[in-house]
Amino acid sequence: MSLDITIQLDDADLDHFVEAMRRAQSKAADVPAETILQAASKLLDTVPNVRVPHFIEDRLGKLDTMIQLVADEGYGLPDEDRKRVLSCLAYFADPHDIIPDNVPVIGFLDDAIMIELCVRELRPEIEAYSDFVLYRNQEAARRGVDPVELKAQRVDWLETRRLEAHETMRKRRRDGYGGGGGWQPTLFRTR
Repeated sequence: MSLDITIQLDDADLDHFVEAMRRAQSKAADVPAETILQAASKLLDTVPNVRVPHFIEDRLGKLDTMIQLVADEGYGLPDEDRKRVLSCLAYFADPHDIIPDNVPVIGFLDDAIMIELCVRELRPEIEAYSDFVLYRNQEAARRGVDPVELKAQRVDWLETRRLEAHETMRKRRRDGYGGGGGWQPTLFRTR
């Protein structure tokens, strides 16, 4: 037997998450990027040892994508955009989240909600990275090589596609928030 539950969070509820994100960002202001990535990755390492509902497991896969977005040297995310993603990942590096992870069944619920909010904020970045990874994998298959080898080669076609993906990301961000530079982040700030 399973049970479907729909949760609707209003603006006041979301403000609680925004405030938690800001606290985490404040604590992580001087934390090196590598430490943030390791801490966020540690959350993913915890999950195989704990039973979590599928909807949480699905969102944790999106966290892995955000981590890869920053860590993928072949993609080479520009510094400004890298800071934006790291700002989102700061919450997952904070050991004092809204619901302690060791609470059975719902311990990762706050993480799943925060991941969903981060994915909304980072949609242009995630879509551009997904486009790039797809292109890289297709090109690697066409050439009969491992995509990891292509990252190391940094061939001209890959560099061109990487730059196109970054520009597409910025365009999606501008267009997705009404255009004209009116976009304002709500979950994160860059340091």
